[in-house]
Amino acid sequence: MFDSIAPEYDAFNHLTSLGIDKLWRRRALRWIEGPQVLDVACGTGDFSIAIAQRRHCGVVGVDISEGMLAEMRRKVLAARLEREITCEVGDCAALRFKSSTFDNVTVAFGVRNFENREAGLKEILRVLRPGGRFVMLELGVPGCPLVHKAYRWYFTKVMPLIGGKLSGNQAAYRYLPASVLQFPGPKEWTAFLRECGFTDVRHRALTFGICRLYVGTK
Repeated sequence: MFDSIAPEYDAFNHLTSLGIDKLWRRRALRWIEGPQVLDVACGTGDFSIAIAQRRHCGVVGVDISEGMLAEMRRKVLAARLEREITCEVGDCAALRFKSSTFDNVTVAFGVRNFENREAGLKEILRVLRPGGRFVMLELGVPGCPLVHKAYRWYFTKVMPLIGGKLSGNQAAYRYLPASVLQFPGPKEWTAFLRECGFTDVRHRALTFGICRLYVGTK
């Protein structure tokens, strides 16, 4: 599915979020420290590129979709960051890296797509160095009833139409809102992160809770 929508993926995200997705990534960047970052489910590389440019880190991007990575490689070359960023096909539940390798592991809008979330999170914990941070952005549902109602209408009715027009694959963009609406709420998710072994787990609601930032420490 992700291979088929890769060429239009960035345009869709920036258009439907009115560019606010870039601000969400900047908020997450504040929690990233250290020279080595693994960006899991890196997609087309927006977050990897932002990390390399703003935090001056070496970044390894991993994604299961070769189509997404092809777009990422093109963008990395255009940004002249090929020395700072590498990317490869990989499964979040079976990372090839040695334990305690990375200062930070990040996932931007990808955890809800993990086939086995517990296995993926435990692999992330394994490859983090002691004291390292897991920084996660994920789409959420606004808590305010009025905003929630308007957002749900836009998310389930308008966004699939826009995505379908851009990519010709409306089914893929029906999956997006369904996966967000089914994702655990912040209280449940922070508890799950602790159960998987993370400590000092924190949560921030961004833009009325449309995006949520989670941070955990090994």
